[in-house]
Amino acid sequence: MRLHLVDGTYELFRAHFSPRPGVQAPDGRDVKATVGLAASLLALLHDAHEAVSHVAVAFDNPIHSFRNELFAGYKSDEGVPPELLAQFDAAEEAVRALGLTVWSMKELEADDALGTAAARWAGQVEQVRLLTPDKDLGQCVRGQHVVQVDRKQHKELDEAAVRARLGVAPASVPDLLALVGDAADGIPGLPGFGEKGASLLLGEYGHLERIPEDAATWTVRPRGAEKLAATLRAHREEALLYRRLATVVTDAPLRESLEDLAWAGVPRERYLAWCDAMGLTTLRSRPQRWAP
Repeated sequence: MRLHLVDGTYELFRAHFSPRPGVQAPDGRDVKATVGLAASLLALLHDAHEAVSHVAVAFDNPIHSFRNELFAGYKSDEGVPPELLAQFDAAEEAVRALGLTVWSMKELEADDALGTAAARWAGQVEQVRLLTPDKDLGQCVRGQHVVQVDRKQHKELDEAAVRARLGVAPASVPDLLALVGDAADGIPGLPGFGEKGASLLLGEYGHLERIPEDAATWTVRPRGAEKLAATLRAHREEALLYRRLATVVTDAPLRESLEDLAWAGVPRERYLAWCDAMGLTTLRSRPQRWAP
């Protein structure tokens, strides 16, 4: 048993900005992202290497969460192309037409659903595979049992790879993002902190509150240590807020059981009806496994 947890928002954006030609539904709607998402998920489901047995797809719908109430600069739907924003509900329906569980997150984010599922069911499956390249999900990686998969780059990150990529243990990822920022989520970080210095400090101390205020007592010496210490003293509250923004929730109220996530195949009638509604012909014969 493997549990595949897919960041549907990322996959939808990836499909929208891909170089493949545009797609219009019979009613004239732009559905390129939705169709691309469905095709990508079919490829995942048919991938013998991935050996999908249990799977769920999570979406930010809308792109707004409790984090926006904590920090005005946090990511939102501002700047998202309207033709893409208009496809979020349709994308969820497409995923359901494939026979997959959908988590449509409103107060929380897709990442919170993925993190919760990983924490809840890791002990019951052979491996949890988090299908997203987002740095913040690195905090959920555990050994080779909970791994992160970047399908676009064909990379798999276990705990050792997360340490090599970010320079810190998974548990310190939110602290790292608090210091250096995360442009994808609108987290600015603290001025003067780069990944090298921040990872050196967190590799030694683990978490923000364990870093001594006086650089003279530090047992590691990043470049500009005195200035970094002064910045951390002056902006400690902001750093703690940024860490909260970067911390994935692991107790989201997911109603499903692990058994509910078992994938038995594509439900033929529902899927073909979806293809007809979208005016699709080539995808009708794409499924290789139909539900009994």
